Parts: sequence; C-alpha cells; structure tokens
Amino acid sequence: MKLASLRDGTRDGRLLVVSRDLTQAVLAPYATLQAALDDWDEAEPQLQMASEDLATGRMDDAFPFDPAACESPLPRAYQWADGSAYVNHVELVRRARGAELPESFWTDPLMYQGGSDGFLGPRDAIEIFDRGWGADFEAEIAVVTDDVAMGSSPDAAAERIRLLMLVNDVSLRNLIPGELAKGFGFFQSKPASSFSPVAVTPDELGSAWDGRKLEGELCSTLNGELFGCPQTGDDMTFDFPQLVAHAARTRGLCAGSIIGSGTISNRGEDGGPGKPVADGGRGYSCIAERRMLDKIETGEFRTPFLKDGDTVGIDMLDDDGQSIFGAIKQTVVEIDRP
Repeated sequence: MKLASLRDGTRDGRLLVVSRDLTQAVLAPYATLQAALDDWDEAEPQLQMASEDLATGRMDDAFPFDPAACESPLPRAYQWADGSAYVNHVELVRRARGAELPESFWTDPLMYQGGSDGFLGPRDAIEIFDRGWGADFEAEIAVVTDDVAMGSSPDAAAERIRLLMLVNDVSLRNLIPGELAKGFGFFQSKPASSFSPVAVTPDELGSAWDGRKLEGELCSTLNGELFGCPQTGDDMTFDFPQLVAHAARTRGLCAGSIIGSGTISNRGEDGGPGKPVADGGRGYSCIAERRMLDKIETGEFRTPFLKDGDTVGIDMLDDDGQSIFGAIKQTVVEIDRP
C-alpha cells in the first residue's frame, strides 16, 4: 500500500491511503502516519483493507490525490539518520575536497544524524540565504522502521523495515569542510531534507525489493534535463538491514525512525567515476559528483551548485513507466534573512 500525509495546518498532517497509480486517495483510519507506526500490528491490516477498497472502487469518499497538497509522509520524525551506503559517492566527494578515503569506510558504514523536527514537503521550495553556501541536491532511498532493539543483527533489523521513500537530502557543500574540520560532524551544512509524496510498503514493490536492497533507476533532473539515472541495487556497499543494525548498535530505534541510503552512486564500466548521461553514462545523483568529473577532466570545477530558480526532480518508475513513490519536485529560492 501507499501512504501520504495531507497538509492540513497541523504539524503532522492527515494520513491518507493512496491508490497504486497515485490518482486517488482516501482518509486513513489513523490520523497520522506516526500514530499508525506506533500501533503497526493493529494499523497495518486496517490500512491494507482501506487500500484494497480504494483499488476496487468501494470507497465512496475517495478524492483525487494531489502531491502538491502533501507534506513528506512523516512531516517530522523522532529520528532521521542518513548513511552512506554507496562508498563510490564518498570517495568522489572526498577527492573533490582533497581528502583521502580511509580503508575502514568499505567495512564500517558512515552515518550522521540529521535534523528531523521538520522536513520539507515533496513540492516545497528549497530556501537558501547565500548562494556561496554551495547548495546541492542528493537523490537517495530511505526506509522507515518499526521499533528496533539495541544490538539487533542485520537479519533482525530487516524484519523491522515497514516503509520505503525517496529522499532529497539537501546539502550545503561549501559549509561541509569547515564543519568536518572541527571533528564534530554535520550540522549547519545539512538543512531540511524532503521525501517523496508517498511512502510504500515493501510488498508493494514486488521483485524490486529483496528485503535488503531496492532495484531500480533513481532518476534526477536539473532544470528539466536528465542529470542521473543510477541503478539503486548496484554498488551498494551496505544494504538497508546493515544500515539499520548499524544505527541500532548502541541504542534502540523507535517506530518511525528514518534511515537513509546516502546518495545513490554507480561506478563507471571502467571502475572510474562514471559518465554524464549526455555521454552515455548513468550520470549522477548530486552536483558534487559531476563537479568531481569536471576537476578530473579540466582541472577545475565548472558545474555550478544550485541557484535561485533552479528546479530539481527525483523520481523512480516501475516496469510500466508509472511513478512508484511520486516525484519530488522542488525549486530553489534565494530569500532575505529575517
């Protein structure tokens, strides 16, 4: 089934059950997604029944689904922890700032704890005060968990994954080096992230989800031009159960915790950084990787970071060409300081 949160003036929105083709919706029997996740064993059958009734036309109160009227599925969350499962991405962005890649990054996942007190909606503007911050998009996948016990194994963690979503993990690239140099991690360089219009249960994904990885093309556009379509199942060094278990190594995770994959990134056929879409490659899921290729080819960074008026799109289609999660579509807006 597919779930969304209608913007209704409250902090947590109103939970909707959405049709498979993303055209119809109905109010869910639970008020919010967090409430449903807190009571998942009871909620899941009720939500599934509503989904089946919607699919068969038995819901008289169904209405057209409008992604632009929605918050992210969880408008805020108890926890948002983003991994970096695609080590190729880490290697490229570190090369861009002249940093070596420690060998341990291939065996021990990276993860940072992001701000989760308020996410952007899937069609909300990306607001920035200063173009010099180097605003970038990052196309990712995330899972939403049920309660996960401290010390859970990856196999145990796999059983606690309830939903999947797309992510735009907005980054301010030019603020990152200074923050990391302090040895205390990201903070100002990681503003609010946004998520796809709907969150999807694993069973909805069929063979594309094997319980550990999602297989498919995650396509990003910049100003309407295809920027990247990497395969999410390729070059994923750490799968989702490993990431969830890593997050729960020393503390339990509560229902509604969001764990991200990090930027989807594929190596080229020659094992290198890959090629842009225009050159027959799979492209990139963030501007920083494209800039690294600039540096390799020309000795300087040529691709600009996001600026006022730029538009970013992130989507994944099924085998029939239909959007699975609904598209993230955002415009960058440079605003004055309050």
